[in-house]
Amino acid sequence: MLVLLLANAGYFAWTQGLLADYGYAPVIQSEPQRLTQQIRPEAMRLLTASEARQLETPAASASAVAAAECLQAGLFSDEQASALRARLQSSLPAASWSLENSVEPERWIVYMGKYSDDETLAKKRGELRQRGVSFEPLLNRALAPGLSLGHFNTQAAAESELAKVAIRGVRTARVLQERAEVRGQLLKLAAVDAPLKAQLEALKPQLAGKVLQACR
Repeated sequence: MLVLLLANAGYFAWTQGLLADYGYAPVIQSEPQRLTQQIRPEAMRLLTASEARQLETPAASASAVAAAECLQAGLFSDEQASALRARLQSSLPAASWSLENSVEPERWIVYMGKYSDDETLAKKRGELRQRGVSFEPLLNRALAPGLSLGHFNTQAAAESELAKVAIRGVRTARVLQERAEVRGQLLKLAAVDAPLKAQLEALKPQLAGKVLQACR
């Protein structure tokens, strides 16, 4: 009992710092310097549920804008654009779309073809791979079956490429205008979100086969 009593007395003295002069004292778990780092703590207050909802609304709106994407389709002739405009005006918000005058430049290609069958086409592809010459699908289906070794906005640029592939052993290619300059109107939708995208499904018949794609 005497030992227990002395142990309790010693623990009490240690916790109260009475033994600090002898080098025995508990570690003080406090950081008073943090109080001096506070900036206007008196200005802090708890928000009501209504105030919290008001702060969340702008954030939700910003998130919705970030999720929207810009889409475009075209070009449309004047007649196609007129029919499309009437449908857009009756079905979509006025600020959500625009029809703009636009130009697709002429397109020249380094062309190989037309081939008599797909077997000959496959053979030519193999020969080009062996020579390290790249090729791409034809956009003008009237030129198929055939191959494009590159597309260019000017005839001069295509002629320059033809000279390069000739050095690599390609002898049967030639420069061809794949598409003439096209003028028309471009449909642009600057901010398409999920609800607006659903509405666009009903407009497909007025798009004349044009595909909505990311703006460029």
